[in-house]
Amino acid sequence: MEFENRTAIITGAGSGMGKLASEKLAEQGARVVVVDVNREAAEAVVAGIREGGGEATPAVVDVRDYEQVKAAVALAIETYGGIDILINFAGGAAARVWGRSEGFPDLDLEVIDWGIDVNFRGPIYFARAVLGHMIERGKGVIINLGSVDGVTGSCAIEYGASKAGMIGLTKSLALYGAPHGVRACCVSPGPVLTRAAMANMKTRLGRAAEPIEIVDLILYLCSDKAAFITGQNYTIDGGRSIGGL
Repeated sequence: MEFENRTAIITGAGSGMGKLASEKLAEQGARVVVVDVNREAAEAVVAGIREGGGEATPAVVDVRDYEQVKAAVALAIETYGGIDILINFAGGAAARVWGRSEGFPDLDLEVIDWGIDVNFRGPIYFARAVLGHMIERGKGVIINLGSVDGVTGSCAIEYGASKAGMIGLTKSLALYGAPHGVRACCVSPGPVLTRAAMANMKTRLGRAAEPIEIVDLILYLCSDKAAFITGQNYTIDGGRSIGGL
């Protein structure tokens, strides 16, 4: 029960790796605030955790709206007494999410703005909302989800730029939080089998990652085993970023 009596806020927790991380943290004793823009998805994850004997509560949040972000943080504090862990999973490549095929010069600004806001503004908002609370308590861990595209660059320009920004955000949070016992790390996956299409992306190891491989690293970084780690970006990409593919 590595995370017993600890509270985690997880964004984008209604599906994919956010859902899996919520379930695994709950299995290890954490109380989880399941944040997602999709109410039905968030409530389904919470129901599953509760059926398994864990503690969880849903929070329906558009991460682009700071008032909704603040409300989720307040809910976590009111319900569980404090926040120990924030994991910023919410995000996605805007053109894919919107079903668009245009290149960047022809992409509507509405789509580009969505990509920047969900992938970068949202994590900044959540970090701002929890950081003061964590500093007051003298402890806390913030995990930001980057991407191999933030390391190598990407033709999905606003996505690659936002994910590169997550590395800078993490370093800055680590600098600010370190004197107060607050750590921050970034995890930058390559292709992960949360979508079948990911299997077609090349890696040096010849496969995409299983979601649990990414989540296991995140849980390690959230744990006391990683108490001396902060400000770092962990690229977990099967060697994709080495180049030459």
